[in-house]
Amino acid sequence: MKYASQKVAFWFFATCMLLFTLQLIYGFIMGFAHMGFDVLHDLIPFNTARAVHTNLLVVWLLTGFMGAAHYIIPDEVQRELYSVKLAYIQLGSLVVVGVVALIGFHVNWWEGRKFLEIPRPLDYLVVVNVLTFLFNIGMTVFKANRASTTSIVLYTGLVAAALLYLPGMIYFENQTMDSYFRWWVVHLWVEGVWELIMGGILAYLLIKLTGVDREVIEKWLYIIVGLTFLSGILGTGHHYYYIGAPKYWLWVGGIFSALEPLAFLGMALFAITMYRRSGREHPNKLALMWTMGCAIMSFVGAGFLGFAHTLPQVNLYTHGTLVTAMHGHLAFWGAYAMIVLAIINYSMPLMTGRKNYGSMTGNLAFWLSNIGMLGMTGAFAVAGIAQVYLERKMGMDFLQVQREVEPHFLGLVLAASLFTVGIALYIFDFTKFGFPSDEALGVSEDTTVVV
Repeated sequence: MKYASQKVAFWFFATCMLLFTLQLIYGFIMGFAHMGFDVLHDLIPFNTARAVHTNLLVVWLLTGFMGAAHYIIPDEVQRELYSVKLAYIQLGSLVVVGVVALIGFHVNWWEGRKFLEIPRPLDYLVVVNVLTFLFNIGMTVFKANRASTTSIVLYTGLVAAALLYLPGMIYFENQTMDSYFRWWVVHLWVEGVWELIMGGILAYLLIKLTGVDREVIEKWLYIIVGLTFLSGILGTGHHYYYIGAPKYWLWVGGIFSALEPLAFLGMALFAITMYRRSGREHPNKLALMWTMGCAIMSFVGAGFLGFAHTLPQVNLYTHGTLVTAMHGHLAFWGAYAMIVLAIINYSMPLMTGRKNYGSMTGNLAFWLSNIGMLGMTGAFAVAGIAQVYLERKMGMDFLQVQREVEPHFLGLVLAASLFTVGIALYIFDFTKFGFPSDEALGVSEDTTVVV
């Protein structure tokens, strides 16, 4: 760790672990409800559990991105964070807004728009919070004597994510217009600007972990950014046909959605190529595992499975079914959750000075969580295909079909249990590092510190 202000990232990462834990709890509530054991319905209805589960996903990932920025940007631009105090205020206010929103969901205080459920007054507070974050990071970059492509791409992705939150705040009485702009947030975040954030973090980790020349890695980053914008923006159209937009969106969305896997394929090839050209044997092999795993799993989940079910001829049947959940779970895990866990794994030894790189719990966390997620993806796939056939080919009633697919959720819950064990081990490993320390300032990555 070069700069004392990088320690701020620890508190963002610790918040991530807490929010991730809550997300898993609400995921199990939904899983058991799908099995027919909706015993908490009077206290936590299914729609409440779903809103909490999905919104916690968004918030903990954004918190992770912010933590990554607080660690990476000072290192990249070679100066302390502009204001440590402002960073702590911003994190505290983010937690307060999040807690109020979650309580609001339980008392039906929300907008009811998927992924954008938080009440309008809290929307404005989110905007203030994110502007505070962007100001702090932006001033850090502006006052620095140098900037890198990696830092610029990361910061650009964060700014674009903030700007694309604004269309979701526009009020429309017309359902089609509302859904049209809602997808500007939902789709262009996860299949657009979040990929820039992922690319920036991925490039930083590969520079640090492989020893490959920065210029080589950042040239790849330009290619990934180009592929992301080429495919992601017009690929939004694969949602539009189903909300009443003109029919041409079916073709536009279908064609450009078919190109979307190229960005993730580029990231996978990028990571593998840099690893093979590695000029050093970095001691933090766990961070490298999470980094490489992110590149590969994101291609499978976001790229391949996304392509497989957004083709118009397929999406006509799979849209809005459990097949979407299949794609969504592996895509979010591979592309975004794993890159956050990778930067945490890389930075924690450097912030604390404790180099427990190759712990058994850390290795088990990686393998159990990934095997569990693949099991969940498989269970969603089987349930989703059954749902598509029974509901959209056989014409069975929606609720009747949900009862027919209940047995498949036993497999889902079992796989989710394995996944949760992996995440519990990851969090346990996180706590073993302890708190960041100024004694870690200037400690080399290769220096061994006895825990």
